[in-house]
Amino acid sequence: MPSDAPPIVAVVGATAAGKTGLSLDLAERLDGEVVNTDAMQVYRGMDVGTAKLRESERRGIPHHLLDLMEVTEPANVARFQTLARTAIAQIRGRGRTPVLVGGSALYTRAVLDRFEFPGTDPVVREALNAELEELGSAALHRRLSELDPTAGAKMEVENGRRVVRALEVIALTGRPYSASLPTLEYVDPRTVQIGVDIDRPTLDQRIAQRVAQMFAEGFVAEVERLQAQGLAQGQTASVAIGYREVAAYLRGEIDLETAQERTVFATRRFARRQDGWFRKDPRVSWVRFDDPARVERALELVAEL
Repeated sequence: MPSDAPPIVAVVGATAAGKTGLSLDLAERLDGEVVNTDAMQVYRGMDVGTAKLRESERRGIPHHLLDLMEVTEPANVARFQTLARTAIAQIRGRGRTPVLVGGSALYTRAVLDRFEFPGTDPVVREALNAELEELGSAALHRRLSELDPTAGAKMEVENGRRVVRALEVIALTGRPYSASLPTLEYVDPRTVQIGVDIDRPTLDQRIAQRVAQMFAEGFVAEVERLQAQGLAQGQTASVAIGYREVAAYLRGEIDLETAQERTVFATRRFARRQDGWFRKDPRVSWVRFDDPARVERALELVAEL
């Protein structure tokens, strides 16, 4: 890509912080197109529960990498990386600015940074999945911590799918899984990350309001519809925040009020992790969510490239 190509702009931060609004404002001002980097908005039909913008809310701005997959398909970061980088190249080839937006740090880093994915082996993966089923994620996580203390310290014990992937990479490469994670080096130096800064009490309140709105706008009906399409068989989509809680309600395990409360709690916890992930990246420049000049400040950061 020539040195005078449009920049790559990524709007990052926690759920409900105000990323979407800022990304639309920047896309309008920069003659841009939006590229989704939210791991769950890639699924068709997962709309209400992911706060996916309706077509009428997109201000006429082209959006990419939404509604790519069925809920039965597992998410694949390597595939997403290829699709996103292709979309970015095409947008820049048209002389327009790609504006990435999403709270999935892994997806964002996979697109922006030098990140080569190790291969996979169905036999190794199947064996590890069988162990996961028999022994549980805690046992496999202990093994990972022994083999790669860095990866073990960063990975949640209950995230069995990621633990299996880490052990698979170690088995195939003979190297620590953490050695395959992205480095803090942009593929294209004409890249800027803009974080939306928001205080925790305000964010907690906004999350509660968003979840209440989701339930009011037909979230339960959406989950019912997706269950009929095989949601429970989807390794990734079925464990999405909110969807798993509503599924428990539909199975009669909890009441609706509890499902909503658990969704709020899980979203707040996830938002804290999101903020932590992005705060660790020193390249992110932060703008306050309620700063009247936040768009101008963001544009200044882009102009500095």
